[in-house]
Amino acid sequence: MRTATNHSHSTIGYLLLAAILLSVSGCSAPKWYFGTGGKYNEARLEVTRGRGGNLDKAISNLEAIVQKDPTYRDSLTLLGRAYYKRERYDDARLILQRSLVVNSSDEIAWIVLGLTQLRLGEDEKGLEAVKGGITLLNKQSTDGYRGHANWDRAGRVRASIRRAIVVALKGLEEKENLIRSVEAILATMDAEEFHQRVEKVYDRVEE
Repeated sequence: MRTATNHSHSTIGYLLLAAILLSVSGCSAPKWYFGTGGKYNEARLEVTRGRGGNLDKAISNLEAIVQKDPTYRDSLTLLGRAYYKRERYDDARLILQRSLVVNSSDEIAWIVLGLTQLRLGEDEKGLEAVKGGITLLNKQSTDGYRGHANWDRAGRVRASIRRAIVVALKGLEEKENLIRSVEAILATMDAEEFHQRVEKVYDRVEE
């Protein structure tokens, strides 16, 4: 029951965000709705929504973007996340490796690549990639992260990182627990980014 309720609240939240964005922009569709940026924003919402996201639509949009411009924002990494969530692990590994060629300091690409390798049975490589990604994230997840001045005020992301570090230090003996704890970092980050986005929209409405 709690899972269903949380999922319902998440869906309502995304619908509310879309409604607010449209109201702020007036009767016409906002600029973020069109072109490459529109495809990217739509895909990002779907990938970060959790189980309610339309991953096939997100993948279609992101594949079109990276074919045109593989360096557009973090489209390669986001596509890798979409493949991972769709359980297309071979595709995820390939695209995430491409992403890291473009940006070797992409902490999310390292984390998702590590998860993918763990899912594919490449355990040693996966563990090292996850550890490296978490280390990068732990350094970067401060105020100003992703352009958010008050990132993680409640400390939920940092708490999820600490839990994952503890599990990662135990090595592969708790592989399944490691996968769950690292996936929890991404879910917590998605929730935080959504919260930040809604706050910014409300600020615009009140101006």
